[in-house]
Amino acid sequence: MKHLKDKPIAILGGGATGRCQAADCALAGREVRLYEVPEFAKDLGKILETRELRLAGPQVNLYGFKRDGLAKIDTITTNMKEAVDGAGIISVSIPAIGFKAFFERLIPHLKDGMVIHFCTGNFGSLLLRKMMHEAGCDKKVIIGEWSSQPYGVRIKTEGGVKLPELNLLYRAITLRGAALPSADQPAFFESAKYFPPLDTVVHPVEGDTVIDIGLSNVNPMLHVPGTILGVGVMENWGVIFGHDKYDFSIYSHAYCPSISEVQYAFYQEERRIAEAIGVEIQPFNKQDFFSRTNILGAEFMGPDVVVPFTEQFHLLKATGPYDIHNRYITEDVPVGCHLFYELGKKFGVETPIIESFIKLASVMAKIDFFQKGVTLKDLGIANMNKTQLLKYLHEGP
Repeated sequence: MKHLKDKPIAILGGGATGRCQAADCALAGREVRLYEVPEFAKDLGKILETRELRLAGPQVNLYGFKRDGLAKIDTITTNMKEAVDGAGIISVSIPAIGFKAFFERLIPHLKDGMVIHFCTGNFGSLLLRKMMHEAGCDKKVIIGEWSSQPYGVRIKTEGGVKLPELNLLYRAITLRGAALPSADQPAFFESAKYFPPLDTVVHPVEGDTVIDIGLSNVNPMLHVPGTILGVGVMENWGVIFGHDKYDFSIYSHAYCPSISEVQYAFYQEERRIAEAIGVEIQPFNKQDFFSRTNILGAEFMGPDVVVPFTEQFHLLKATGPYDIHNRYITEDVPVGCHLFYELGKKFGVETPIIESFIKLASVMAKIDFFQKGVTLKDLGIANMNKTQLLKYLHEGP
C-alpha cells in the first residue's frame, strides 16, 4: 500500500464531510480532487472557482490533534474521470441515498489497485460490488467501510449563504471498519495510513464483515430516537421557547434518560440481528447511552468521557436537526432502520422498536419509508441464505 502516498486522493461528495476531507488532505500536503455530481454543482458556490476552503473549529479529540488553515484544493470538478483518474484512494463521503447516482459515474473509471473508503459505510460496499458485477466490471479494487465519519463538521453560513469555511467540531480517535470481502481487510487497514482524515484514528477496530460495520453505525440509534422522540422540543425551540431555532441540538436539548432507554432497546434489536446472522457488532454497555455524550463521546474522547444530563453539551450545541426533513430522518430511516428491519425479517428477529420508528417517521415526514427504503435486493443479498451470505462477506463471489 506504500504506493498510495504518492497518488492523488479523490473525495466524492461536496457536502460538509466531503469538503472537510478534501481540506484535510490538502493541508496534509496531499494532491486532492473533490467531486460533486453536476446536479448539485451550484451548492459548491464560490469554492468551485477559488478552490479554497478554510478548515477551522475546535477539533476536539483526546490527543489534541489539530490541522487547520486555508486549504487550496488541487481540483474541484463535476467530471468523474477528472476526479479519479490516477487516484489511489477514493473516499465516498455522501448521503447513502445518493450512492447509486455516484456509482453509475464511478464504475467506468475504476482501475486495478484503487482503494475505496466509505465514510460512513451504510452498506455502500455491498451496493457498489453489486453494481460492478452488473456492469461487468472486474477491476481489482479494495473496498471497505467505516462505521462513522472521522469528523463532526458543519459548513459555516451567513444569511443563508454557505461560506468557504468549515467548523470542525471533533475528530474521531476510534472507528470500526471492514472490507468486502473481509479477506481484503489487511490491505484496507494498511491503506488507512495514507488517508489523512484518519490520522487521528489511532485506535481502529477491525469488524469481521461489512454487515458488522453497518449494524455498528451509531447514527440510526442516536439520530432517529433523538429526533422522533424529541420532535416537540425541536419544532417548538424557535417558537414558544424564545430561543434561536438554530441553537437547537438533540444532544443538548432532547436527550434524556427515557430516550436513552429507547436507544438501548434499539441497540438490543440490532445486537440480536447480528447474532442471528453470525456477525459481530460494536459492543456497548447500557450505561454508555445514559448521558448527553451518549455512545458518540467515546469516538473522539475515549470511554471515560461523560457529560451528564444535568449539564449542557456545549460542543454539539446548534448542530440540529432543525426540522423533520433532515438526514437524521431522510437518510437514517430509509437506509439504516429499513435495512435493519429487513435483516430482522430475513433472519427471524423481531424488531418492534425499529419498525415503530419507520412508521412514525413515515407519518411525520409524509414519506412511506417502507416503500422508499433501501432493500436487501438493492444490495444483492436478498436471496442468500446464512451460509451463502457469510461466505460472500468473507470471501467474495
